[in-house]
Amino acid sequence: MAEHDYTIATASTADLPAQFFAEHDVPFISYSYTIDNEVFYDDCMEESRERVYKRMRKGAELSTSMINTYEYYEFFKKLMEQGKDVLYLDMTKQLSHSYVNAAEAAAQIREEYPNQRFYVMDTLCVSGGLGLLLTYMVRLRDGGSSFDEVIDWAEKHKRNIMHWFTVDDLHYLKRSGRVSNSEAMVGSLLHVKPVLYVDDDGRLTLCSKVRGRKSALLAILDKMKTDFTEPDGQEVHINHADCIRDAEFVRDRVLEDFPSVSRVTITNLGVVIGAHCGPGLFTIFYLGNKRFS
Repeated sequence: MAEHDYTIATASTADLPAQFFAEHDVPFISYSYTIDNEVFYDDCMEESRERVYKRMRKGAELSTSMINTYEYYEFFKKLMEQGKDVLYLDMTKQLSHSYVNAAEAAAQIREEYPNQRFYVMDTLCVSGGLGLLLTYMVRLRDGGSSFDEVIDWAEKHKRNIMHWFTVDDLHYLKRSGRVSNSEAMVGSLLHVKPVLYVDDDGRLTLCSKVRGRKSALLAILDKMKTDFTEPDGQEVHINHADCIRDAEFVRDRVLEDFPSVSRVTITNLGVVIGAHCGPGLFTIFYLGNKRFS
């Protein structure tokens, strides 16, 4: 593994496989989650994610906890002890207070290590979108780009990371307060599926409601035709919560509609995001031109 002049670090909510972090020298801090009163830490292993969603489908209750300031401080301190500048990425502050805790810990770290730089980015991304942004930044680092060059590219392009989602069961959005009890009840009876996206401010936003799961997937594919205008050589990330057939269906359609993409990867969705949207959550991420508004 090549030695780097600076460190790029992230959180488990980048929803990349643990193997990616190990192979590309990217330390990550783990969010915790609780299933039926038993606490776990998100290890980013595909097997762990599969196990969680199977338990959720059997009725297990899943909840998550944000990372507190002390935990961030301890993680950041270990990174700084290596003597390198650090660039840290977490999910958008619009979806988690953890970003505020990370920023507070980073302020303390900067006081203790005045001769090193520590940069915390509000990525405006979440889940596989955060993972895709990280992937491009790691690629730039490995290609010889400097600390400042990587930050500059990411700040300019983070709003170009497209996020599209749909859920299978409105029960989980009801629990998180994103839909009302009546909306969840009517939606379930009528098989209404929401199509959601992350906007320029990093908020999860409703785009439309359609009847039926396949219609939701096709609606997302239609949106790609408007915001994925330069697919040549790009990669597309699909994350799913125990809905592999849907993921494979969309992958095949993406390769058919955009034959010039370099690849489409499919991985299990991280459990922290999955806790709020449930099994059946489908997500797709790519570098596009402009987020839907």
